[in-house]
Amino acid sequence: MSDAKKTMTLNLTEAEMRVLDDLAKKKDLTKTAVIRQALRLYQMIDARLTAGEKLVFEDEKAQKKAELMVL
Repeated sequence: MSDAKKTMTLNLTEAEMRVLDDLAKKKDLTKTAVIRQALRLYQMIDARLTAGEKLVFEDEKAQKKAELMVL
């Protein structure tokens, strides 16, 4: 993969932009870095789901598990 960067325009709702702003501030990252991390996370999740794995959230304290369905 080339390291050359490309520019794109992204249209977000006000609510989506607030979420992006909040995450960037919380994580001390740029908005671009948050979006890049989200893309890498989505790519990893998609690859594992494609391989037949499940995505599960576990609350050890409450001893609960919940499967996340990704469309």
